[in-house]
Amino acid sequence: MAEAVAAGGAPVIRIRRIELDQPWTWLAKGWQDFRANPALGVFYGLLAAVTGYLILLGLWWAGMLYLVLPLLGGFLIVGPALTVGLYEAARRREAGQMTTFFEALAAFQRNPTQIALVGVALLLLMFAWARLAAMLFMLYFGGDPPSFENLFAQTFLEPDALPFLVIGTGVGGILAFIAFSMSVISIPLLLDRPEVNVIDAIIKSFEAVQVNFFPLLFWAALIVVFTIAGLVTLFLGLVVVLPLLGFASWHAYRDLVEPAGR
Repeated sequence: MAEAVAAGGAPVIRIRRIELDQPWTWLAKGWQDFRANPALGVFYGLLAAVTGYLILLGLWWAGMLYLVLPLLGGFLIVGPALTVGLYEAARRREAGQMTTFFEALAAFQRNPTQIALVGVALLLLMFAWARLAAMLFMLYFGGDPPSFENLFAQTFLEPDALPFLVIGTGVGGILAFIAFSMSVISIPLLLDRPEVNVIDAIIKSFEAVQVNFFPLLFWAALIVVFTIAGLVTLFLGLVVVLPLLGFASWHAYRDLVEPAGR
């Protein structure tokens, strides 16, 4: 993990190479952070669960419950922008400091404009995915999309739905991986080093994925698996999953980016 890859620009941001199994260490450290900040972690997890219920309610009100799966998949896209306070708690714990709810919620003020710009970019990606998902449903099912009760059977079990499933999964996976590549280190980097701008942070995030493609592909797969586990438990699993992944993502950043001044 010690090898560093030179990176130009000012300030200098160097990307490290990591081992394939390093994500397990991030999860272990994330769990330690969760245990040290249980109230804060549960608070963020409950916010995620409530957001999930609000999405369901909004789709039911709009008569578009067939979009529940792609929109809930939006958690994978915008999740990094929602956990800035968890990054701050992990950062402060490294320095031997406690973190209050106010300090966590105000964490974005360390670099507000640049962090907000990444959040907006991720939000636009999520909107693009929602729009594409709606178009795919309309193209495949026409004016008669599946009801919520028949959604799983008509999209996953019927042989005729295979092209729809393959195209939808492919498009969603591409957008999710773009979002992951944009954000895997960019938001923690902007929080940790307020002098960095959003362009440099996103470029370095993509570089981290290029330099450590297979370890970060494994990390992305773990995020997907844990997030699905949180969603299929009627969002209750997100109470644990979201803070665990949020705290772990900070340690991913720490291992992927060489500390300033080295």
